[in-house]
Amino acid sequence: MAWQFDSGRPIYTQLLEQIRFLIISGQYLAGSKLPSVRDLAAESSVNPNTMQRALAELERSGLIYSQRTAGRFVTEDGELIKKMKESIGEEKILTFFHEMEQLGYGTDEIIALIHKVIKSI
Repeated sequence: MAWQFDSGRPIYTQLLEQIRFLIISGQYLAGSKLPSVRDLAAESSVNPNTMQRALAELERSGLIYSQRTAGRFVTEDGELIKKMKESIGEEKILTFFHEMEQLGYGTDEIIALIHKVIKSI
């Protein structure tokens, strides 16, 4: 995966978001072992402490868990992953609608444009 960061936001937050995306998109499967902190840090070119902070936050959310001496694993709770995926999807849709409204579109116009784009796919 190509790790990309925005200099205007904390790196650990972006790491958290990118790893969460890898999990909810199925690139890291439920129950699978994550690479080590050092491997993830090297792959993303960040300090291991920064990666550790992001992973600790993912553990607090329940999306990953640690097994002593075995490493970190993606939760096997498919319902949690599904809920998180839905929540992020809703957030992106709300952001999209807000941006379209800023462009001057009304709800009906946005929906009509969405239908037009879907038909062209």
